[in-house]
Amino acid sequence: MQIAIKGRGVPVSDELRERITKRFAKVDKQVSDLAKLEIELRRERITSGAEMDVADVTLHLKGVSLRACESAGDPQSAVNLCADDLARQVKRHRDKRRKRREARAAALRPAV
Repeated sequence: MQIAIKGRGVPVSDELRERITKRFAKVDKQVSDLAKLEIELRRERITSGAEMDVADVTLHLKGVSLRACESAGDPQSAVNLCADDLARQVKRHRDKRRKRREARAAALRPAV
């Protein structure tokens, strides 16, 4: 899986890159090597004047794109929330594909 990390108004340190790579390792095991993961980190101001860090994650797979967007007090927490959400989406997508493939195979088998 190829990972592209962008920071808009947020510095992306080497430590943060390593944490992101480590955090998305679970997703990396479940998807193809051709998959592309794009992570965009940015800082937004909310109505109370405080700043929140937002992580937008897009995973491009063959024929489908999965997205997650979370905000938290620091970039690491936002990335962690996105990683959990994306792992859940990938698992659901894989299960749906597996069920379709099994149903198609069962339909093609001759009845005994």
